Amino acid sequence: MHTPLDLRLRSIVAGAREQGADLSREDLRISPGEAPSPAALAEWVSQSGLWCKAAQLTWRQLVKMTSPGAVILLMKDGTGAMMIRPDSVRNVVWLKDPEIETEQEGVAVDELRLSQLWSGEALLIRPDRQSRADNEPWDMGWIARVVLAEGRIISDLMMGGVVLSFVSMVPALMIMIIIDKVMSYRVLATLWMTAALLLAILFFEALLGYVRRQLSAIVALRLDIKMNLFVFKRLLGLPIDYFERTPTGRISYLIAQTGKVRGFVTGKMLTTMFDIMNLLVVLPVLFWMSVPMAWMVVGLGGVMAMIISSFIKPIRRTYARWLEFEVQKNIVLVETLHGIRTIKSLALESAQREMWDRRAADASYWKRRLDDISNWPETLVSPFDTLMTRGVLLVGAYLSISGVDVSSGHIVAFMMIANRVSSPLIALSKLLQDIEELRASVMMVGLVLNNRPETLNPGSGLRPRFEGAIAFRGVKFTYPGTKTRALDDISFEVPPGTVLGLVGRSGSGKSTITRLLQGINREYEGQIKIDGVDLREINLGHLRRSFGVVLQENFLFRGTVRDNLLAGRSGLTLTDAVRAARLAGAEEFIERMQQGYETVVEEGSPNLSGGQRQRLAIARALIHDPRILILDEATSALDPESEALVNANISRIAANRTMVIVSHRLSSLVDSDMIMVLDRGKMVDIGPHNQLLETCTIYRQLWQQQNRHMESFRSSARAALSTSVGS
Repeated sequence: MHTPLDLRLRSIVAGAREQGADLSREDLRISPGEAPSPAALAEWVSQSGLWCKAAQLTWRQLVKMTSPGAVILLMKDGTGAMMIRPDSVRNVVWLKDPEIETEQEGVAVDELRLSQLWSGEALLIRPDRQSRADNEPWDMGWIARVVLAEGRIISDLMMGGVVLSFVSMVPALMIMIIIDKVMSYRVLATLWMTAALLLAILFFEALLGYVRRQLSAIVALRLDIKMNLFVFKRLLGLPIDYFERTPTGRISYLIAQTGKVRGFVTGKMLTTMFDIMNLLVVLPVLFWMSVPMAWMVVGLGGVMAMIISSFIKPIRRTYARWLEFEVQKNIVLVETLHGIRTIKSLALESAQREMWDRRAADASYWKRRLDDISNWPETLVSPFDTLMTRGVLLVGAYLSISGVDVSSGHIVAFMMIANRVSSPLIALSKLLQDIEELRASVMMVGLVLNNRPETLNPGSGLRPRFEGAIAFRGVKFTYPGTKTRALDDISFEVPPGTVLGLVGRSGSGKSTITRLLQGINREYEGQIKIDGVDLREINLGHLRRSFGVVLQENFLFRGTVRDNLLAGRSGLTLTDAVRAARLAGAEEFIERMQQGYETVVEEGSPNLSGGQRQRLAIARALIHDPRILILDEATSALDPESEALVNANISRIAANRTMVIVSHRLSSLVDSDMIMVLDRGKMVDIGPHNQLLETCTIYRQLWQQQNRHMESFRSSARAALSTSVGS
């Protein structure tokens, strides 16, 4: 029997599927027993890559709706219905009942009948136009498109900039009138009128400047949010093997360059746009006031731009070299922080300092080179900047002496307005260097973000309910950059509920099998199926949520024990955390802690022993009761007591689930249903422990190597017993 919430969610799932995405109920973040709000449902749909909005509609809006997307009506009784199509001619809408799966045409509902069932709440679902932008490469074009998307506010800013430019010239013209008219003819009425106008302009300029700064702040905030969301989403979408083969310090430094990109887009870019608008307004006025003096200003500005542009390529080359050494320096810093325990324990401080000193010296050298070469353009431009202001006075005086009708007020006003030109011209010339830095930063961030993501469409793929059957058929896999196959024609099948052990020498392919099962590496030959469904056809997020994985080294987040166990999964409570901890054998030490499940796990979890960390990791993997559990060397780093505690719980953990256990210690796999022996990427044999001892040479050798001390002990015991009997 379906609950009203089940029917509502089924309608939404059907609507989302029509738009090309599959939803998982596990992604719906609500507390147990809580009815999700329309906003929560919209957020749930949006996580799949679709655009979704909760809306309040009237009958007239509904019956005339022509949107190509899906419309889900949220009924008063908690159920939902998907609108198939409106019919404005007959004044009805066709709805699909989620309880009738075979119904295609739906049922016609008129306004009176619907008003008894529906209050107007609806979800509008369609493909997200922004998602297409999210799949585009990170480059200057993407940044330009993001900026142009704010065209309405930017156009308002530009109009305000034009008005402000005109207003800013009024005081200079008023001063010209004061000098030429008031002071020459001593007209007091004109002075008072000019003073009143200047005060009005002062107030209006302050008000307009406030509005412009507010709009600029809004644009900067919107751009900053879009870039932050894009960068973090793309970073999380990268495959795990990229992070494994790329130093963390390099990734962190390259991503940090987004700060420079945001700073330019939200700061210098807007300022430059205002400067351009100011030039477009002021230059015609200067030519109207005096053509010779205006040409002098433009000519000097052009010379400054030529000087700056001639240094672009040298600055670009030097800047690139400096950035590369900064990356190397950051790699040393991050590796030192991550490996500080090893450095302290092995007394490697001096070696790390020496390495840091070399990297810092190289970076400092190229930074000095960059500062030197960047200083020359500013030095060469500075005299022309000064000449632009003083030259106006000299040219104006010459024109006045030569008989041209140029008054003192005219010259002073021209100088004041020309000052509003020189600064933008210098800023525009310096902008060339800023753009080069921007291009370099965009390129460096693109080295990370433009890598191929794990999946191009995170919302696509099947979401089957797993039972736990695993099948490999002719699977071959080679890691990128290597020629030797990690797996070579692996074929096996295990039914649901099987405990499968994987053994073999180092490099035999044990962990590779678990990586392929999790979808970490997807470029393999052959077929991998779970419950008969091809792994490549399964939604990647659903696949990993259906697995529990415990590694040799597990990361615990800074936070409480409870937070680490629940790990942000929706719908789980403290009861689930206690159940998982009991199953993993972690309950006994958690309850001994002073704060219990609210005990704070510090960064790096130094306040927990290795066995405690591992049992918490196992409990975290069991929290959502996965059908398939992978233990990849989960006990190899534990002390014998902790390992014994974990192994004692494996039989309980394995109940009703498939387990894949990778271990070098064969004693921990004796009770496994099946043990697969691997060697150099090939499957040598598969079977239970006793059978492998008889039929598999490699397994027998590994067993004898690990249990040689037991054989010696038995031999010594037999010899001692014989001696005592003989005596």
